[in-house]
Amino acid sequence: MHPSDLPQNRLLVIILAASLASTIGGLPFNALPVMLGSLADSFSLDAQATGLLGSTCFCGYLLGTLGAPIWMNRLNWRTLTLSSAAGTALSFALSSQIKDLPLLYVMWALIGFFAATMTCLGIRILSDLPNKVRAFGVRQGVELSVTAAVLFALPPLVIAHFRYPGAAMALAAVVALLGLSVFWVPQGPLVPVAAGVRELAVARYRLPLAAWRALAVFFLFLVGNIGLWAFLERIGSNLNIEPADMGIVFAVLKLLGSVAAFSVAALGERLGLRRASWLVLLVIGLGLLTLFSARTFPLFATGAWIWEFAFTCGCIFQTAEIARCDTSGRAIVLVPAAFALSSIAGPGLAGMLAAQGSYTGVLGFALASTLLLVAGSLWSRAKV
Repeated sequence: MHPSDLPQNRLLVIILAASLASTIGGLPFNALPVMLGSLADSFSLDAQATGLLGSTCFCGYLLGTLGAPIWMNRLNWRTLTLSSAAGTALSFALSSQIKDLPLLYVMWALIGFFAATMTCLGIRILSDLPNKVRAFGVRQGVELSVTAAVLFALPPLVIAHFRYPGAAMALAAVVALLGLSVFWVPQGPLVPVAAGVRELAVARYRLPLAAWRALAVFFLFLVGNIGLWAFLERIGSNLNIEPADMGIVFAVLKLLGSVAAFSVAALGERLGLRRASWLVLLVIGLGLLTLFSARTFPLFATGAWIWEFAFTCGCIFQTAEIARCDTSGRAIVLVPAAFALSSIAGPGLAGMLAAQGSYTGVLGFALASTLLLVAGSLWSRAKV
């Protein structure tokens, strides 16, 4: 039966199941600041070691992203969901018991690998559905809602009392709960995979130069801002912000991400890439300036929220530009890989910049990445 012929209630079940599976994949990134902060406190890590832990996680994520297309259409999707959810939960749980730092790096690489598989699986399932806008909209809403709830509860209820071991066990439990979606995930592709798809996979990487340029700009924009994201909790910790207040900051951050996405959707193409990039630079600059001058909780929260709103908008605008540069839709499949690469480089580089105990360099790193977004929009316009 073709997906368009499925009953509406069955389609909704599939969308929710895929969204919950994808939420597992987003947890390591969305919870990264509070988890790295608790790791730093529990293991007395300096900024450089903390940043490298975040980068290690996304080395595993990158491997999972690149490997998923190889086995995605060959394995039973329920088996893949069960094994990947179990792998993510088990890796979190084992990391809570480890005292040796090198083994902790291994566990975080495994967390990234299994989480990437869940993200790719969720996206793959939804790509078969007839109403993709609705499907991906529900996915984003579910992911942000679950993440907001986790980030609201984790710092004051778990990290404040049990530090990293408690936080890791809590996330393992959340992943196990989300893994119950396995009972509603389809067993395989809803639309038959076309013959010759293996040969077409090679051709996917033969993209127009403009598409590669847009992907490079996306990577450069992400790298500095993800570096800041990884250390946002540490910046707040330096201001002696209470765990309960930190939970509020990060929960509201994710809700604002949803607001930003809907705002961009409402604007559509009316701004254009060039004006949108300048607007993103202006608002991110305001958020970074507020964070730089913050000495109290209200200013820190305001700066973080302003930055998050503009960062999300920038991601959406540049992703749309990537799609515009390659109308065949091939370039867009490389967006997760660009995200993974930037998540490897960003935390590690930001950790080096923060090695002396000051986060001014991390804020400057984010600003420089955003300036490159504007430069990319000017270059793109010059080539039109």
